[in-house]
Amino acid sequence: MAKTTRMVEVPVSALVPYENNAKKHGREQLEKLKASIEEFGFLTPCLIDGNYNLIAGHGRVLAAVEMGIEAVPCVFVDGLTEEQRKAYILADNRLGELGEWDMGIVDIELADLAAMDFDVTLTGFEAPSDWFDTRERFDMSREDGNDEYNDFLEKFENKKTTDDCYTPDNIYEVIAGWVADRYNRPRDRFVRPFYPGGDYQKQVYRDQDVIVDNPPFSILAEIVDFYVAANRPFFLFAPGLATLGYTNRDGVAAICEYVPITYENGAKVPTSFLTNLEPDNIAAMADAGLYKLIEEENDKNEAMMSRHLPKYEYPVEVATAAKLGYLSKYGQTLKLLRKDTHFIRALDAQKETGSGIFGAALLLSEKAAAEKAAAEKAAAEKAAAEKAAATVWQLSDREKEIVKSLGGES
Repeated sequence: MAKTTRMVEVPVSALVPYENNAKKHGREQLEKLKASIEEFGFLTPCLIDGNYNLIAGHGRVLAAVEMGIEAVPCVFVDGLTEEQRKAYILADNRLGELGEWDMGIVDIELADLAAMDFDVTLTGFEAPSDWFDTRERFDMSREDGNDEYNDFLEKFENKKTTDDCYTPDNIYEVIAGWVADRYNRPRDRFVRPFYPGGDYQKQVYRDQDVIVDNPPFSILAEIVDFYVAANRPFFLFAPGLATLGYTNRDGVAAICEYVPITYENGAKVPTSFLTNLEPDNIAAMADAGLYKLIEEENDKNEAMMSRHLPKYEYPVEVATAAKLGYLSKYGQTLKLLRKDTHFIRALDAQKETGSGIFGAALLLSEKAAAEKAAAEKAAAEKAAAEKAAATVWQLSDREKEIVKSLGGES
């Protein structure tokens, strides 16, 4: 029986697409894939064999190439025969079209996203009516009475969601320790209402309890609003690029780390945080110490290479979550006061073209922009120094001789 083994970052230039791939990826789909990667990161790894032949993920790789991404996460698959590999490439593309949607839940989810001013087109659908049109065009129901076939389909369903990204214990502990030290809160009063089986609304909270946990991202706005209304202190995990959108709530600050965390279900999510433990005059911050703590623990869990996702270039007066995370990564700490920030979702120039800033942003005062520019310069210098200090391996004389022997006529 075939099985997956290790997951690694592989240069896209080393991947070999299947020349007879029957699934076509048009311009509209590629643009949506690119927008999805920009918003959420490259979360679903590609499947490859030992010779780096692509088995699944052709569309995502094409999108990555157009975005300038140099390497993507891949999972090795061992044990497939040539016939099985051909069949699975077809099955991987086809079986996803056979699932059935609960249209009522779809409408609720789209409505919730729209209420949060989230770009619903990033889900791959333009509007609720698009779901009904899709259902009419395709037969997306399972076969009644065919248990064997339905069980076969279930094996291929992707069960990884942002709502079951349970945090590895060592990563949670370093985050909890940082929160306890920074805000002078007793560690034994931290509660985790979102641990599997928990119910945050029915949780019994004591006066000094602090919520430090990783909530379901799909209802994050609902959760934040609940704790703000109840005046409960919290420090919540959040999607890396979504945090600044919450700073327009009273007392909520964004801790923009954008640090990659590999969760227990295998999902790799650039993560930041939301809290009401900061002073009211703090809207957002980047903290190099917290980034380093999490990065070190995550490296212990899984050897991983940095992903270089492309970023739009913005004026120095614009602070994005990704840029603040960059400052944290390269040793810079920056605090942005509320009086020096103005929440925006797009620049005027972008609005004219229907574009916007993924994850929103903050418009800065001249003083805050100057501080940000100085931090960016220092971060760039550190990044350059780290690159210059990288080990460059040299070929041995034996390997040089092998190189000389290559390329001759067979």
